[in-house]
Amino acid sequence: MKILVCISHVPDTTSKINFTEGDTKFDTNGVQFVINPNDEFGLTRAMWFKEKQGASVDVVNVGGPETEPTLRKALAIGADTAIRVNTEATDGFAVAKQLAKVIEDGGYDLVIAGRESIDYNGGMVPGMIAGLTNANFVNNCINLEIDGTNVTATREIDGGKETVSTTLPLVIGGQKGLVEESDLRIPNMRGIMMARKKPLQVVEPVAANAETASVKFEKPAPKGAVKLVAPDNLDELVNLLHNEAKVI
Repeated sequence: MKILVCISHVPDTTSKINFTEGDTKFDTNGVQFVINPNDEFGLTRAMWFKEKQGASVDVVNVGGPETEPTLRKALAIGADTAIRVNTEATDGFAVAKQLAKVIEDGGYDLVIAGRESIDYNGGMVPGMIAGLTNANFVNNCINLEIDGTNVTATREIDGGKETVSTTLPLVIGGQKGLVEESDLRIPNMRGIMMARKKPLQVVEPVAANAETASVKFEKPAPKGAVKLVAPDNLDELVNLLHNEAKVI
């Protein structure tokens, strides 16, 4: 079984975010980038298939040379080969077009993508990949079992979970539940050294027009001032909640 894991290069959630050019561009200065968490859950599940079922695991990213350290980390975790599509990730459709070409050229049986990236939270790419490659699709996937070409998957739905059966080829939009946070792998020294020798292939992009564009960014409003009330002063607390906050 050939598995391709789609890797997004996203800012660490602890990074301080700023915008430039009149709040129309994201400022990358001083920002630490990491593997998108939803993709990391998928990569860890792919490693399970590699170890238990002998699958091969490739990783792919759409982006410039600055994304290669993130791909190298995926190789250090255990992926066999990395592919970088040499173009800026502009919007979900353009990214999906690039990934679909890689999938078609590579003949992959299973494509694991995160259900969304934590930077733009578009949630579009996995479904678009499935549509462009005519593959089956399961989104919000929290469990995945494969026996030959038969697949059993569990996905989150409103108010519960749903278990479905399907067949390969398959695209999933994965998330926490494919594995737990405690199962995520930290690259060890041996993995880091081996990653330096593993192939990282750079491919040129296919023609693809961006269908959407970010017009402007806006930070959340700053938190308001906090009033502290002594625990024994219930009358004051009730007065503030009634006359100022107007919640009672």
